[in-house]
Amino acid sequence: MTVVSSEITTDSKPSRSHKQVILGRLQFASLCYCFFVIGWNDGSTGPLLPRIQEVYHVNFTVVSLIFVISCIGIVSGSILNLFVSDKLGLGKVSLASLMMNTASCCQNVAYLLQSLALPFPAFVLSFFISGFGIAFEGAQGSGFVAALKDHTKMGLLHAFYGLGAMVSPLVSTQFSQHKHWSFHYLISCGLSLLDTIIFLLVFLCLSDSGYEVPKKNIDDKGAIEKIREIMKTKAVHLIAFFILVYVGVEVTIGGWTVTYIIQVRGGGPSSGYVSTGYFGGLTLGRVALLWLNQKLGESRAVLLYGIIALGLQFVVWFVPSIIGDAIAVAFIGFFLGPMYPLAMNHCGRILPPWIITNSIGWINAIGFTGSALIPFMTGAIAQRWGIQSLQPLLVIMMCITTILWLCIPKKQDF
Repeated sequence: MTVVSSEITTDSKPSRSHKQVILGRLQFASLCYCFFVIGWNDGSTGPLLPRIQEVYHVNFTVVSLIFVISCIGIVSGSILNLFVSDKLGLGKVSLASLMMNTASCCQNVAYLLQSLALPFPAFVLSFFISGFGIAFEGAQGSGFVAALKDHTKMGLLHAFYGLGAMVSPLVSTQFSQHKHWSFHYLISCGLSLLDTIIFLLVFLCLSDSGYEVPKKNIDDKGAIEKIREIMKTKAVHLIAFFILVYVGVEVTIGGWTVTYIIQVRGGGPSSGYVSTGYFGGLTLGRVALLWLNQKLGESRAVLLYGIIALGLQFVVWFVPSIIGDAIAVAFIGFFLGPMYPLAMNHCGRILPPWIITNSIGWINAIGFTGSALIPFMTGAIAQRWGIQSLQPLLVIMMCITTILWLCIPKKQDF
């Protein structure tokens, strides 16, 4: 968030009043709910994909346009964040809150349009609107918590994302079996509307705690100069490509595994609950492994979890059992879960503090293209070779994430 937290301290470590401490906690809690809604959005798609294909009579490639259009919205919002962060400035709570509420309102509009089950082109375009809002909230929220340099808070923040993604398939699976399947998005709209109200109350109506981001020397850097510095920082691009592949794998598993279980393993309509198990594992891993993350450190933890998840993916590939696959998928989520917040924490460790929020905006812009690129590629390949091609593709992508992580610097270079 470009808004401030009373729990962040600078080198001067100013004293905080009780009111400021409470404000900081409320701000963090509101971000947790925001990430719950983002997770709800991402977890809804998988169980609904087979029904969307049935209703609109589209193949794997065409239905995958949902991921592409959503990605375009995410990239647009993330790039805008690079400029808006500096225009608003930390400490200007009211302006930042208005922008965050605008992003939240984008989601409200998108979900309302999706609930109407409009013709397929309009239905798909609505995902651009939701993607735009989600990108802005995600970049600002992660940048805000990364500045805290608190492993626990980052883990909890993204655990709420996993919680939302875990709960939503329970609902969307039920709606996918009914005539009015698109009414699922009315629930999404209600949750997003509550998000808007919370931001108004917490960030607009409450007072400012006065935190300022540390600056290089004393001079403030403008957006263009910061972007130039980001473009020259090798670590930013390596983390961005790592996130690109990681998010692509995360969304592909959550989005296409249900279809794989139905068509390859012979699962029934309730196969959507496999997605719940996956995102449940994702949520649990982001909380349960916090202690191990601290003992291992970001670098070794991500490497270990990536190797374990890769091994479990081979189980899904070669064990022809619905129950066995469902359990393995849940454990894949468990070990993949901590990797994103660990990467965000690593940004706070190795990147200059005066470009953290902007850098995370750029990382999201590049990284979250994976949320469209790999699921779309999966759909296109499945159209030609069948959905059984999902497993070897995921194995290859997981290997690439491990290699990329090994290339990322482990110490700050500023």
